[in-house]
Amino acid sequence: MVDLCISFVTGLLLAQLNVSDKDKTHPMESKNNNLVLGFVVLAVFLISGVKSWTGEIHGRVVCDVCADSSIGPEDHVLEGAEVAVLCITKSGEVVNYQAFTNSKGIYTVAETMPESERWDACLARPISSFHDHCNHLGDGSTGIKFTYNHPSGHFHVIRPFVYRPSTAPTYCI
Repeated sequence: MVDLCISFVTGLLLAQLNVSDKDKTHPMESKNNNLVLGFVVLAVFLISGVKSWTGEIHGRVVCDVCADSSIGPEDHVLEGAEVAVLCITKSGEVVNYQAFTNSKGIYTVAETMPESERWDACLARPISSFHDHCNHLGDGSTGIKFTYNHPSGHFHVIRPFVYRPSTAPTYCI
């Protein structure tokens, strides 16, 4: 059914493109044809019945300057840190995403797909901090596995990934 509708719309589009300027007797006729074509395209999407789903994953990457496993005033977010998110869909497809943190240390992965192919389970893992002073992964920051069972439009928040300096500054001791 969907293929038939797509073929029909494609035929209409090609027919519209093949009409030469001399065949158009009035500018209003062209606008009416475009309006009808727009309604046909809208009808095809409504008839197809494909329900879309949007998933979103948010997380943060921080530098634990004193390597004390607690967030304090000396700690800061890491802009430009790279995170990989691997998801398995309900249909069994494996999808890999790459994200970088913004100036607030937050990364986001989002995608809209058919409901039947939505994310089922995901693994988020840090790739690199890209900061020379804070580039050693903290304990428990190797990756986070989770099931994704949120409805469309809702998001999943992952606990922060933590990097540490190779040696803590003297003011931390």
